[in-house]
Amino acid sequence: MPVNIPDRLPAIEILKKEHIFVMDDLRASTQDIRPLKILILNLMPLKITTETDLIRLLSNSPLQIEIEFLGLTTHTPRNTPIEHLMSFYTGFSHIKDSYYDGMIITGAPVEMIPFEEVNYWDELTQIYDWARTHVTSTFYICWGAQAALYHFYGIRKYPLEKKLFGVFSHTVNDPSFPLFRGFDDAFYAPHSRHTTIHADEIRSCPELTILSESEDAGVYIVSSRGGREFYVTGHSEYSPMTLHNEYVRDKEKGMDLVDVPLHYYRNNDPAQTPLVQWRSHANLLYINWLNYFVYQATPFNIHEIAQLGSL
Repeated sequence: MPVNIPDRLPAIEILKKEHIFVMDDLRASTQDIRPLKILILNLMPLKITTETDLIRLLSNSPLQIEIEFLGLTTHTPRNTPIEHLMSFYTGFSHIKDSYYDGMIITGAPVEMIPFEEVNYWDELTQIYDWARTHVTSTFYICWGAQAALYHFYGIRKYPLEKKLFGVFSHTVNDPSFPLFRGFDDAFYAPHSRHTTIHADEIRSCPELTILSESEDAGVYIVSSRGGREFYVTGHSEYSPMTLHNEYVRDKEKGMDLVDVPLHYYRNNDPAQTPLVQWRSHANLLYINWLNYFVYQATPFNIHEIAQLGSL
């Protein structure tokens, strides 16, 4: 099944060139099936890029998915045309009485700022709390995951000596857990962050379970509430050139001692093309989340999500 996304979204033409099946609202409305409703709170600065990356993964499923984009009213992005935001993003006041089968909350370029000092922190935490009673399963990414772990469980973030930047190997703590159905014993995922969370703090919280870790990148995936929340510290959604673009951007900004992303370029040489090692894992991760924790867990009557409760 295709992904149903808003008409004229720039991702449509990009994904069609990749032979990924997407449909607009009109065509989707003729199919007699209840699609999964997925809400995406996109906090990344390059919103069109992130939209495309996430839709690319969500589309690789036999389920029909209806996607909406949520924006913040207390923060105006500087890197996305206002026309794009007005056309494709809605504010929290317009959706707060709605229910969604799944929600994705992305990272944001504010990780070096204390959580409470982020200028949209109050609005963000209001959305976090709302999701617990209006969404079947929520998928938090990178800073979005750190912020949620801090808000709900008091898990702190810690600055790294240098940016964790590259593609790293990970293992699964419980191979029988449905999120990892079809995974290899070791798999790869990109990371790009200046802060981290500590495994011992997570293990001391009985509501949290570490599902996947990396010797080099630390905690990767944490779950809570029986799979109603997942916290992912890396960027499995990244396209092949995203880390390269970040590397070039940092160099052009004149940042001193910009490290080459590890295990990313062939022979670790930036003059060569990236070696993509995470795409199969990324597709499995999102397909398994959609199947086992959204589709099979959500009620057919979407308003019954409220009866699942906040615990």
